[in-house]
Amino acid sequence: SPGADKNLIFEKEGVYLHTNAKRSNQDTTIPGFIRIVERDGEPALEWSPLEDAGKNAPAVFYTKKDENGGEEETNFDPGYEPDWAVISTVKRDHVREPPPVRETGTWGAFSIPLSELYSLRRARFSLGRNFLVLTSRGGHPLPPLHFHRGGTRELLRALQRYIILAPSPVDGRLFLAYPHDSGALSQSFDELQMFDDGSDLVSRFIQDPYATTFGGFSKVTNFFRGALRPPESPLHAHGPHDTQAGHPADDEPGFELITCGAELGPRPEVSRGQPLDKWDEFLDPEGRVTDPGRVKALIFRGGITPSLRKEAWKFLLGFYPWNSTTKEREDIVRVKTDEYFRMKVQWKSVSEEQEMRNSLLRGYRSLIERDVNRTDRQNPFFSGNDNPGLALLHDVLMTYCMYNFDLGYVQGMSDLLSPILFVTQNEVESFWCLTGFMDMVHQNFEESQEAMKQQLLQLSLLLRALDPELCDYLDSQDSGSLCFCFRWLLIWFKREFAFEDILSLWEVLWTRLPCDNFHLLLASAILESQRGELIGSNHDFNTILKHINELTMKLDLHSVLCGAEAIYLQLFQCKELPVKVQEVLGLYVPSSSDEESPSSESRETECLLDQSEAGAVAAGHRPPPSKSIWHHAPF
Repeated sequence: SPGADKNLIFEKEGVYLHTNAKRSNQDTTIPGFIRIVERDGEPALEWSPLEDAGKNAPAVFYTKKDENGGEEETNFDPGYEPDWAVISTVKRDHVREPPPVRETGTWGAFSIPLSELYSLRRARFSLGRNFLVLTSRGGHPLPPLHFHRGGTRELLRALQRYIILAPSPVDGRLFLAYPHDSGALSQSFDELQMFDDGSDLVSRFIQDPYATTFGGFSKVTNFFRGALRPPESPLHAHGPHDTQAGHPADDEPGFELITCGAELGPRPEVSRGQPLDKWDEFLDPEGRVTDPGRVKALIFRGGITPSLRKEAWKFLLGFYPWNSTTKEREDIVRVKTDEYFRMKVQWKSVSEEQEMRNSLLRGYRSLIERDVNRTDRQNPFFSGNDNPGLALLHDVLMTYCMYNFDLGYVQGMSDLLSPILFVTQNEVESFWCLTGFMDMVHQNFEESQEAMKQQLLQLSLLLRALDPELCDYLDSQDSGSLCFCFRWLLIWFKREFAFEDILSLWEVLWTRLPCDNFHLLLASAILESQRGELIGSNHDFNTILKHINELTMKLDLHSVLCGAEAIYLQLFQCKELPVKVQEVLGLYVPSSSDEESPSSESRETECLLDQSEAGAVAAGHRPPPSKSIWHHAPF
């Protein structure tokens, strides 16, 4: 009531409502405060907007499909760097309007007594921002609350003062709200039928918490841990000393693997080799590459001498098949050249009048021209005005739009092409090498961003297996989604290393050794290398982002590559590696495979592992424990 006494218990600014109200085809947000207040001793959760949202906070716009499948305008904020928006590729000119203000109470404040709160879902929107969905005991969801500046954990800690938030046994991000009342809590557990007898749960827990926990809740440890953990750490997941292994996800549907649960052995020392500096010795008299596996293993171990890159890259990127002869490659060049220029003519022959009626092509051209003008301009091949290298970059990207109509052009693709064009210095070859590269990473640029989300989840899973303490720390700072790694994975570290280092890094990644997800191991190695700085300096969410961004051009490629390979070998040797981690590393085979006939990729990986062991011995290091499959390697 208006006259009731009101005590402010908790307050957090930067909590937004996404209104979904259309004005000039834009989705807008309303900034506000989330608060926990007490009125006459009754706690309540309330949200209220800022007094003048239009002046004090800018609107944030998001892209979505319209009813006809077309794309609306966007200015998408990926969480920390606006340049890396990939959900939209083409934007039409428009005039932005301020977000709708609260005129008739449509976006007014709301409040719910905590006694009426039934559940709370903590989720992540796109690239790492948390949002909460509250549901009342009447079953009515409240507007989702988007935490643009973090703070969900602080809110949940404050809520634990008044209610118990128990993670759902089937959804790790859904929390059920219970009052601090033993009768109500026991009744809630009885409804879930977690115990066979009818004894009082709370009394049993007080008498013997460990037996009660691990007896009646053996299959729902997440639920019980959340319901009974102290208020000061309501969401603290498995800590670094918690080695309780969870059931495989396939055996227990609805459960997610959140710890490694297995002892990792010592991490082996890894040394790099010499770059591949001979090519002809791997060719037979007709020009075929006689042992592609060995060639790729040597490239993975030490890269390629610059003088051989132009030829070797065309094999790594699929322009030439590994088993093609010299004559067949001459035919390939002729056919691919004709095909390329047929596609180039398609967009070159479009008149200005036609382009005025083709907003898609016009949008691609505009975006490409903008990106080309800022891509690797410090490199002499692309520097200066009227540079022929820029013209080639533009033409190849425009032709790719003709090659892949579904994807078209997305920001970041120019960064993938520029090193290829620099090495080949040939328009046709660079185009077809780009298509080979895009075959590996095209899913990164899809509008749904599902592949990027999946990779961030896989990276989180790897880091959880390697360093639970670091994961817990990042999670405590609302950085557990690893959204600050988005750019790393999107364009394979293109902005993180010097141009020459990128040439060496990419040719290693193109070997697809020792697994397709080696780039995730690289990211893990970088994060682990920053462990002391992140935890020791007690960074919060914003300073973590700042620190990660400041690593640009400061990372040592040699150390990162050695660290990533060492991580792979350490995980590879773990006999009890969880299935989910095995899947990320490409080690898990669902069916009973015949080990006597490993695939060619497996043989290449085994060859690589033997090389690592031999290299460690040569360097005076103790080799890692051998596994039987390592001895199938051809050399």
